[in-house]
Amino acid sequence: MADSKEKLFSDFAPTSTEQWMEKVTADLKGADFEKKLVWKTNEGFKVKPFYRMEDLEGLKTTEALPGEFPYLRGTKKDNNEWLVRQKIKVECPKEANAKALDILNKGIDSLAFRVKAKELNAEYIETLLEGICAECVELNFYTCQGHVVELADILVAYFQKKGYDLTKLQGSIGYDFFDKMLAKGKEKGDMSATAKALIEATAALPKYRVLNVTALTLNNAGAYIYQELGYALAWGNEYMNQLTAAGLPAALVAKKIKFNFGISSNYFLEIAKFRAARMLWANIVASYDSEDRCAAKMRVHAETSTFNLTLFDAHVNLLRTQTEAMSAALGGVDSMTVTPFDKTYDAPNEFSERMARNQQLLLKEESHFDKVIDPAAGSYYIENLTVSIAKQAWELFLAVEEAGGFYAAVKAGTVQAAVNESNKTRHKAVAQRREVLLGTNQFPNFNEKAGDKKPLEATCCCGGGHDTCEKDVPALNFDRAASEFEALRLETEASGKRPKAFMLTIGNLAMRQARAQYSCNFLACAGYEVVDNLGFPTVEEGVEAAMAAKADIVVLCSSDDEYAEYAVPAFQALNGRAMFIVAGAPACMDDLKAAGIENFIHVRVNVLDTLKEFNAKLLK
Repeated sequence: MADSKEKLFSDFAPTSTEQWMEKVTADLKGADFEKKLVWKTNEGFKVKPFYRMEDLEGLKTTEALPGEFPYLRGTKKDNNEWLVRQKIKVECPKEANAKALDILNKGIDSLAFRVKAKELNAEYIETLLEGICAECVELNFYTCQGHVVELADILVAYFQKKGYDLTKLQGSIGYDFFDKMLAKGKEKGDMSATAKALIEATAALPKYRVLNVTALTLNNAGAYIYQELGYALAWGNEYMNQLTAAGLPAALVAKKIKFNFGISSNYFLEIAKFRAARMLWANIVASYDSEDRCAAKMRVHAETSTFNLTLFDAHVNLLRTQTEAMSAALGGVDSMTVTPFDKTYDAPNEFSERMARNQQLLLKEESHFDKVIDPAAGSYYIENLTVSIAKQAWELFLAVEEAGGFYAAVKAGTVQAAVNESNKTRHKAVAQRREVLLGTNQFPNFNEKAGDKKPLEATCCCGGGHDTCEKDVPALNFDRAASEFEALRLETEASGKRPKAFMLTIGNLAMRQARAQYSCNFLACAGYEVVDNLGFPTVEEGVEAAMAAKADIVVLCSSDDEYAEYAVPAFQALNGRAMFIVAGAPACMDDLKAAGIENFIHVRVNVLDTLKEFNAKLLK
């Protein structure tokens, strides 16, 4: 077999990078290689169109081994197992218990309970956990931040009463002092005192993580990947710094920290993010305690993002969350939650929760993602991405530390300002279609109506909207990427008047078809009815057909060269009976504008702003 392989490879002469570049340069036909094929990421570094073995030279990442410091290739040595988590908001402990027992038989091995602080007592917890084997499932608890120590005391007492070996129990208590500042703009309590008391209260539960780094919040607010990672490292280091200064051993503090990351749809960069995160965190912890290598293991829970979820064509959310779950699984996370596809407009129901569970189970049972450790290792591309994202995140981490640390940065609002600026930039990219949301700003479902579906608004813990609550510090903006397009389309639907756009196709066959398809997708993003056509022999016949169809918009679709011939006659034939649009940006555009034609749609326009202008004219 070895001989046959050697013979096979000898039949193919090796191709050098120079030869590849010569071929690429020839195919570009004079176009600039850097501008055409080199991608500048939002993270600030450049990505080449291809990588080769020589690109691994000098990268320390290739020397890492699974389960060994600095854990770049994962904290496990013999598998890639992760826990499948589902959240349960506890309104009634008995009902929540029944639901938990049900889903434990459907593939769930990690439960996350959000419990009401005002109802907390021993009986409440006993009812909630009745029949659930705490040694067989990871249990995670979230409650009001002022009651986490009380919750910890009740849990320890319950586990002891049940006779569990507390050293084997795995789970977490969701205390995160900084998350409330970021999400709600509220600073409450003494972080160091509460964290120290919580660590002491859970001393009998060595595998319980009680200090949370909820970087998921940054992700859901639209942060770029390097921001999420860089700030997460500073976030975790703030716990380390403050609590070691308060007298707690560094290894103990590190073993109590749990990182909760979001997962965006940037498939390969997300894989790289999780690899880089473990490596960077391991080195941070080692700077405090270089002896206890186990303390340097990052415990990671991942959750699919809500920033890119959509209300329209909501089942496309399943595609987004599936690729996100794949990234996290290949990146080696410890547990994962897939967000139900309907979360933007409804409380997830039994069907959407089942789908979310099964998305992870498919990766395990049918795709065997849980069997191979760090399959990305050695990939020329992903190894380079890992190094690049690590470098960008580390620079941000150092900048935060030099400015006084994470707490000081959140207090000053610099973290919120940076992430909110990213949110704004990404919304602009969506408006211009530089960031695509399938079914929303590109290729919408032409005939879909929202009906009773309305975007769910986030509320504060006090029950009011974010803007109505008094804030101690600036808060993050959680407007989803699709929110402005959704508002536009809902406005169209609520008006009771659905504008009809008629494609006046004429001239060059290939160009008129391409322009018509582009225009249909463009205008359907605002919920307009679109009518495509095979073609007309004259613009006058096309205009009359549009009027017969009772069109509110007539879109002239032809080639750039032919617009000089067709556009003005079509505009004059229409004579103000409907809005007139030219699909394209022809060289004669200035002449057409001088003739009174105002509306042009093409790849360089801001789709959202253009559609807002159309709505203002059509729906009045």
